[in-house]
Amino acid sequence: MDIQKNLDGTKLTIKLIGRLDTQTAPNLEKEFADGLKNVTELIFDLSSLEYISSAGLRVLLMAQNEMDEKGSMKIRGAGELVMEVFDITGFSDVLDIE
Repeated sequence: MDIQKNLDGTKLTIKLIGRLDTQTAPNLEKEFADGLKNVTELIFDLSSLEYISSAGLRVLLMAQNEMDEKGSMKIRGAGELVMEVFDITGFSDVLDIE
């Protein structure tokens, strides 16, 4: 998985490319562990994400919980397969998906 970050003031956009699974989820978690200190708006661009596993869902939920305390988090561009996972797991009710 490739992770592209763009910080614009307090707005952080993270674009995920490839697969977010057990092997790659720790990389994403590490990327924003230090990077959310001054962020009030977090956007995940999933337009190039091919697959997400439960490990990936866990990382998104961790980010959502942190952002609930300091601002907002949005999911953009999720493809059909990723949306299906969100719907089946109930994450589509928890996450702000555009």
